[in-house]
Amino acid sequence: MEKTMRVKMCLAVAAFAAASLCGADAAIPENGITAHRGDSAHYPQNSLEAFSAANEIGADWIETDVHLTRDGVLVISHNATTKDYCSRDLRISEHTYAELCELDMAETFRAQRKLTLEQRPKLRIARLDEAIDLILKAKKARLSIQPKCACVDQAIALVRRKGAVEWVGFNDISLGLMSRVKELEPSIPVFWDRYDDFDVEKDIATAKARGFETIMVCYRLATRENVKKMHDAGLKVGVWTVNDPKSLAAFLDMGVDRIYTDDPQTLKDIKASRCR
Repeated sequence: MEKTMRVKMCLAVAAFAAASLCGADAAIPENGITAHRGDSAHYPQNSLEAFSAANEIGADWIETDVHLTRDGVLVISHNATTKDYCSRDLRISEHTYAELCELDMAETFRAQRKLTLEQRPKLRIARLDEAIDLILKAKKARLSIQPKCACVDQAIALVRRKGAVEWVGFNDISLGLMSRVKELEPSIPVFWDRYDDFDVEKDIATAKARGFETIMVCYRLATRENVKKMHDAGLKVGVWTVNDPKSLAAFLDMGVDRIYTDDPQTLKDIKASRCR
């Protein structure tokens, strides 16, 4: 079984290399690398720079988070407030996009890494439409959107206006929000995130009933037995969020189809090393 999994993984890596040579219109292969908030190990998370870097590395999906501003703009941020990004703590839903643009979203990143303003210039909050435009221009990866509020309808409306239905997916723990995605656009893939209330038998039944393609479990909950049960049910399986090289290798050995990681280059290198 392990040999078969290695062969499949090597074929995916080879397919990605071939697709890269074919240009922007080539089909995007499923190589199982989701760049969590972009290449967030090396760039400010959820920034257009982090997304561009993940594109160049070769992740097949880029995961991001969206919130609605007071004036209805879909902006990219993991948290509902800005305190983890800069010295000003603003709740996104209570402020306009223009007000949020006054913030430097790279302030904390710069301080943690002891960088100068010249080394890490100021960064404004990004919008979802900008991320979609980046994806459509590069055509190297798809965008997995995590709605951090009740904004699925607005997000899908934007995706439709951009002609990007085939280039996006959605992920979240919320059964209601993920079910709404399938109600509006059944063709959009859903990566259903599971955490402390994970119940493999119950969740398999729910995912099948709702038309979800992939169950993503917190790394602490992934076992060979659970992975096999989900595979046997015809579901894809992923884990989140894993950065340690030994853990990345262990989950690949376990047979998971997808890994969310802040460091997509390391995961790509591990996958490639297994094909030598």
